[in-house]
Amino acid sequence: MNGRNRSDLRIGSQVSVIQKKDQQSGKTTEGIVAAILTNSSFHPHGIKVRLADGTVGRVTSIQG
Repeated sequence: MNGRNRSDLRIGSQVSVIQKKDQQSGKTTEGIVAAILTNSSFHPHGIKVRLADGTVGRVTSIQG
């Protein structure tokens, strides 16, 4: 799953996100979803989430 559909995400899911500051380098961060910030059901660049450690980014992939 690529993280562009909100229905694929659940609080507690293990995901990889890309933060705004890392968009050029492509560096991703892994963590547990604490909050889903995007209200729409689909976003072409990935659904925006807040991870348990406070990191905010767009989901690039969902592990489980």
